[in-house]
Amino acid sequence: MGMIIVQTQFGLLGVTEADGAITRLGWGGANDGPVTPLLTKAAAQLRAYDAGRLQVFDLPLRIDGSPFQRAVCKAMQDIAFGDTCTYGDIAKRLGQSAQAVGGACGGNPIPIIIPCHRVMGAGGCLTGFSGAGGVETKVALLRHEGAASLLI
Repeated sequence: MGMIIVQTQFGLLGVTEADGAITRLGWGGANDGPVTPLLTKAAAQLRAYDAGRLQVFDLPLRIDGSPFQRAVCKAMQDIAFGDTCTYGDIAKRLGQSAQAVGGACGGNPIPIIIPCHRVMGAGGCLTGFSGAGGVETKVALLRHEGAASLLI
């Protein structure tokens, strides 16, 4: 297992790899363990996203959690760069409640790469964000992706 730190406009991001897959992204941390080719690739993709040169991440991911957690993460990955959807939209798709989807979004272990920031409350209202900076970071990510017109 290893972690690499990447400086971005959204803060210092720590990306963790275990057994050939990205398993976590969080704010802060320190380089830890060997810098593997996958961690180098993840860092390069995060830098490209930060610079506006990447819209879709292409990394092997592993979500530890329930089948529902994995389904919600998959649904979030299906939201295109610059688009948003609501917890209710995902809930309808998965046959669950919006509250359950909200909980699973909040438990997303790989934010940004799995774009939980693209999920909004009913009527497009801003809701929480589990990353550092909370809703302000969510707004910054949405602006970066050109989805800020939805917030005005």
